[in-house]
Amino acid sequence: MSDNKPALPDRLAANLRSPYHVAACFEHEIDIRLNGKERNNVEEYCISEGWVKIPSPKAKDRYGNPMLITVEAFYA
Repeated sequence: MSDNKPALPDRLAANLRSPYHVAACFEHEIDIRLNGKERNNVEEYCISEGWVKIPSPKAKDRYGNPMLITVEAFYA
């Protein structure tokens, strides 16, 4: 990893209004690995709690909440 990239935070959100949005991280491409597959459509993640929010309408649980899946974040 290059020194000019900021460390990825434990929790990061793509939504500009979120308190977990870190603009410096989005200056570089970020991918998320879910169950061994790389994804780039994740809205928010939290590594310590082990979840992601995916904005797809099909990725909802039976209660209508965003699907929560194990997460590993890295710079692409």
